[in-house]
Amino acid sequence: MTSVPRKLSGRIALVTGASRGIGRAIAQRFAAEGATVVVTARSLDQSATMPGTLAETVALIARAGGRAIPLAADLERPAERDGLIARAAEAAGGLDILVNNAGFAEYDTVENMSLDMFDRTIEHYLRVPFALSRAAIPLMRARGGGWILNLGSVTALPPLRPYHDFDRTGGIAVYAAIKAAINRFTQGLAAELEADNIAVNSVAPSTAIRTPGGGRFIPDSYPTEPVEYLAETALALCCRPARESTGLVTHSLHFPLAQQLPVHTLDGNDRLPAPAIPAWAHPAIVPGGE
Repeated sequence: MTSVPRKLSGRIALVTGASRGIGRAIAQRFAAEGATVVVTARSLDQSATMPGTLAETVALIARAGGRAIPLAADLERPAERDGLIARAAEAAGGLDILVNNAGFAEYDTVENMSLDMFDRTIEHYLRVPFALSRAAIPLMRARGGGWILNLGSVTALPPLRPYHDFDRTGGIAVYAAIKAAINRFTQGLAAELEADNIAVNSVAPSTAIRTPGGGRFIPDSYPTEPVEYLAETALALCCRPARESTGLVTHSLHFPLAQQLPVHTLDGNDRLPAPAIPAWAHPAIVPGGE
């Protein structure tokens, strides 16, 4: 019997913020489909603030039969950020896929937000994806193509009226504005790179995913979604040629349903139920991406 070829066999992916949460899930799903995954976060085997390390991510992938290479890098430090793409390519033998996931959400109202917090939010969610994408483009072009995937947020969509309490007092305005900017950056960069067969897309949770980093902002009573649907959407966006799928801003439950994608566990071994769109999902989400 002929085995089914894995979707990312022979590909090399770099996933930032891969010590936990969404980044770890994407790395696991990519590795299950045959990619060599370079995983990066601030440190290899310790975390001062929350659960999850790169060493744990690598071990999870190895136990499932995949290959991951850990690289510690503090993306707030310009020298470490600017050298990361070259280090990843050297460690793995090239680069085909870049997933810009890393970031540490900080919320406060505009009136009360410090300039330091404002600057950090821009740094994490706009400057870092710009810098890493810029460094990755020549490497991908030399390999005949590639994929850049940016992590978005449903908060990039306008708040609904009447305003929810979180929109009124949650301090989301600056973070949401920068996530809206990363969506426009995605679409503009897609236009610049389509001729090079480099696809650029964005994926966000359709509602919310409870992670060690962002979970502190989600009320315990709020029904969150499983991370597997976002990881499957990420996989779909990182294996199609640019002429078929580039410049899309997608959401984790809506896209697999619209595309009739089978959704699998992170190790690829089992299939999950088709996603169901909850009543509280933002009505402006375009199911197939926009």
